[in-house]
Amino acid sequence: MSTTNDIAGKWLQVEIAGKTADVYEPLNPNDCGRVVLHLHGHGLETLKDNPSFSAELERHGFPCICPHGQRSWWTDIICNDFDAEVTPLAHLYERVVPFIAERWSATPPQIGLTGISMGGQGALQLSYRHAREFPVVAAISPAVDFHNWIGNGLPLDEMFANKEAARQETATLQLHPLNWPRHQLLVCDPTDVDWFEGVERLASKLNSSGILFESDLKTSAGGHSWDYFNHMAARAIGFVAEGLEQVSRRV
Repeated sequence: MSTTNDIAGKWLQVEIAGKTADVYEPLNPNDCGRVVLHLHGHGLETLKDNPSFSAELERHGFPCICPHGQRSWWTDIICNDFDAEVTPLAHLYERVVPFIAERWSATPPQIGLTGISMGGQGALQLSYRHAREFPVVAAISPAVDFHNWIGNGLPLDEMFANKEAARQETATLQLHPLNWPRHQLLVCDPTDVDWFEGVERLASKLNSSGILFESDLKTSAGGHSWDYFNHMAARAIGFVAEGLEQVSRRV
C-alpha cells in the first residue's frame, strides 16, 4: 500500500484572495501547460497527501490545485459558510483560474476539472456553465441531487428557501443542449445509496440528449468512500490527461 512517503512531488498550501488552497507540484511537470483543478467533497478532504491521486498526478506531470470551499456545494449562490459576498463559483472563475495562469502559465481550455462527491457536482457546475473554457471534466461520485438534503441542518438550508429552489441550481439543470463539455466522465459506485440515482439520472439525460460522455456506473469498490474514490483515481486523472491532449490538438 502506498503512503505519503511514496509521493514524488510536493504538496503545499497557498492563499488565494484570503482563502486556502492545497497545491501539488510534481517532481516532473508536463511541459504542455496543463493543470488539474480539483474540488473537494462535503467532508472537506482535498487530495493533499493522498498517495493514490498524487501518483496519478505525477504520472501525467500535472500540477494540481485544490481550493478550500467549506460546505458551499460549489454553486453560484452565496454560502456564508464560505463567504458572505463571493459565491464559490465566482471564486473559482475570477480568482483561482487567474492564480493558475500566474503560477503555471496554464489557461483554459488546458485546465482539467475533477471533483469528488460535493466537489464532483461542483466540477460539473463549472464545466456546464463554461463548457468551452472547461471542456474536460471528471466527476467521481458527484452529489448531483443535493436538493434532497435540504432540511438536514446543513448550510444548504441557509442557501435555499426550499427544495425546489435548490433543485433549480443543480448541475443537471445547468446543462446546455448546444454548449456542453466535449469530454466528461461520470463514475459512481452502484452501492452509493445517497447519490447513485442522481448520477444515473444525469447519465440518462445526457444519453437521451445525444451528448457525448463516458461513464462507469458498474464498478463497486466501497460505496461512497475513499476506498472507491482512490480506486477511481487512475481512471479519472487518465481521462483528464487524454481529454486535454485531444483539446490541444483542436486549439
